[in-house]
Amino acid sequence: MDLSLLKKKLSTYRTAKGRLTKVSDELAYEILLAWEAWPGPGRGFYSALGADHRKMASLIGRAKKLKRDGAFPDTQFKEIKVDSSEANSVSSSKPSIVLRWEKGQIIRFCQVDQLVEFLKKAG
Repeated sequence: MDLSLLKKKLSTYRTAKGRLTKVSDELAYEILLAWEAWPGPGRGFYSALGADHRKMASLIGRAKKLKRDGAFPDTQFKEIKVDSSEANSVSSSKPSIVLRWEKGQIIRFCQVDQLVEFLKKAG
């Protein structure tokens, strides 16, 4: 996201004295995404938004907490492909392992090793 657009959005939450108050959760999440994509030092990010590093740190921290709690689910689907050699080695008569993930997602695994590897990466 363009930082000038974020700066304009942040300006709507400024008081008459120039302090940021009552920033929405959605905007905090957008700031977190911009922060994660920022290639340079933090000072440049804060100055581009025209905000104090202490206030931005609290906003980013709040957005991280909301993201961990699942307030902003990942909307992009991440496909995991299995090598054809592994798929052929598993007989089709074996029942697959079914994992019911959060928010109703169902993930099926053919082997226990795949489930363990998935859980290690997800955790």
